[in-house]
Amino acid sequence: MTHVRSTNRLTPAEVADVLALATAAEEADGVSPLSEEGVLGLRSTTHRHLLALAEDGDLTGYAYLAGTAGELVVHPKHRLRGTGTALLAAAGPGERQFWAHGDEPAARAFAEKAGFTRSRVLWQMRRPLTDLPEVPLPEDVRVRAFVPGTDDTAWLGVNARAFAHHPEQGRWTQEDLRLRLAEPWFDPEGFLLAVDPADGRLLGFHWTKVHPASAGEPAIGEIYIIGVDPGGGHRRGLGAALSVAGLRHLAGRGLSDVLLYVDESNPAAVALYRRLGFEIHTTDVQYHRS
Repeated sequence: MTHVRSTNRLTPAEVADVLALATAAEEADGVSPLSEEGVLGLRSTTHRHLLALAEDGDLTGYAYLAGTAGELVVHPKHRLRGTGTALLAAAGPGERQFWAHGDEPAARAFAEKAGFTRSRVLWQMRRPLTDLPEVPLPEDVRVRAFVPGTDDTAWLGVNARAFAHHPEQGRWTQEDLRLRLAEPWFDPEGFLLAVDPADGRLLGFHWTKVHPASAGEPAIGEIYIIGVDPGGGHRRGLGAALSVAGLRHLAGRGLSDVLLYVDESNPAAVALYRRLGFEIHTTDVQYHRS
């Protein structure tokens, strides 16, 4: 019989158990069941954590909720035994959104049976870091590195305006930024800011990321976040120029390939990335229950 425990704070041992469960699921499915948001949230008190436990106390499944949205994973050895259903029941009634990584038929069937419908599609796109296009910056723009503690407030403002209609990115707080600046992968030299040289005003940014090599896979770069201030920060071609500036930075790190994530429903961004040579690599789906 499965018992689900709800908590707002995981112990270090529970964090380790959830990460081990996620690793087992990734090895079985070929895709990680937890996003960066999910992994960072394991050590915070902003998420509601749901732990599915077998009678012997072993962790058989995990889910979290940040507001009404979250992720859910069941250990490969404990699937088709009601664990996922128990986690959904513990998440409670009402509006809920859960991400399924990889767009697998089993996840689709489980979601539909539970009354969820497909609501968002997130593509991971990739391209090699060779034969990069030439896209110069506008003449009245210069690029410099992000300075932690100095640029935080200005960046949060531009990020909020650039992603005002994005359900996750546009809501970042100082704490969200702090958590990522403290991550081992953070490199201020790879966090490019486009500024107006006349007054130093932040116009846009390209935050890059490097994923280290793991499980036989080589290291890979990422267009982590890129944005242009819509409130007067637009310079013709700045988004494309910032994209290429970041790609050149990643190529200079000796990386061979780069990835990014983009909503299928953002045609302008998809068109830009296709022009820059990106192609769809994997698909994630968010399922919604109203």
